[in-house]
Amino acid sequence: MTDKSDKAKWYVVHTYSGHENKVKANIEKLVENRGMQDVILEVRVPTEEHIEIKDGKKKVKERKMFPGYVMIKMVMNDETWYLVRNTRGVTGFVGPGSKPVPLTDEEIKMMGVQEPLPQIGINVGDTIKVIAGPFENFIGTVDSINLERRKLKAYISMFGRETLVELDFEQVDTL
Repeated sequence: MTDKSDKAKWYVVHTYSGHENKVKANIEKLVENRGMQDVILEVRVPTEEHIEIKDGKKKVKERKMFPGYVMIKMVMNDETWYLVRNTRGVTGFVGPGSKPVPLTDEEIKMMGVQEPLPQIGINVGDTIKVIAGPFENFIGTVDSINLERRKLKAYISMFGRETLVELDFEQVDTL
C-alpha cells in the first residue's frame, strides 16, 4: 500500500477577495470533522512581509501574496474535489473548466511554498565559537541570521577591533 501523502499535489482555489483566511479555516474545519487529514494535508494563504513607513516610523506588515487565492495540498478525488469546491467562499479551482490542474515544481517555489526553514538554536546577540574555516577558534557575537541562505553574520575580535564576518551555520557552534 502506498502512502496517500505521496500522491498529494498542490492545487489553487479561487475565493472571494478578502475571504481567503475564512476559506482556509472552513476547509480545515471540514477536513477535521470528516477525518480527511490523510487526503487534504495542508491549506495555505501565502503571505509576505513588507515594510510600511508611516509618520517616519517603519512598520513590518504581512500581506497576501495572491489575494483571492488559497493553496491546498491534497489527493484529488471526487470526495475531496466536492468538499473544497462546495466550501463557502470558494468560487472554483484554478484550471480549465472545472478540472483542477496541480502546480508545477516551479510554480510551487514561486508561490512561496517550501520546506520549513532550519532551526539552528542560535539567536541574535548569542556568543558563538567558529569551529571551521579561516576564522576557526575565534569567538563572536551574532549580529544577524539568514535562515534561507543558511548563514549568519557575527562580530569577531580581529587585530584588536570588532570585524563583521559572514559564516555558514556549519562553521559555528554555541558557547
